Amino acid sequence: MTNTVPYWLVILGGIGQIFTALIYPYIRHRVFDWYTDVKQLKPLNQEIAKTYGRYIQGLNFSFGLIAILLFKELQNGTALAVAISGLIAAYWIGKVATQIAYYPMYQIPQQRIFKIGSYCMNALFTLFAIVYAWLLLLNCIQYFNL
Repeated sequence: MTNTVPYWLVILGGIGQIFTALIYPYIRHRVFDWYTDVKQLKPLNQEIAKTYGRYIQGLNFSFGLIAILLFKELQNGTALAVAISGLIAAYWIGKVATQIAYYPMYQIPQQRIFKIGSYCMNALFTLFAIVYAWLLLLNCIQYFNL
């Protein structure tokens, strides 16, 4: 087993995470018609929903920047590397688990581009979960001298 995740894979994951942050508003608007649904909520709940949407977008963008700018530090086996790779791994594993458990119940628009996009986004989320779980595993091995 190699002692590092290939840097290109970490950077690719970072680029993908920034892409998800940038495409997120389009998906909410065009695919899910999210803003129409949010308008049906009470004003405070509208703001809460929008705030959580921005949190998701901000986390995806921030995780991508960390992967691109700090790819060496992200896998150097320090306590901080364990913590950050663990946080990001938990985030993406949770996203994939949620995607599998809950999203199949709902319909996305049936246009070909949205169906293909759905498969591509799920593949990206799975890639992120695998890369960060791998980083976490390697960081734990180094940190705990396993």
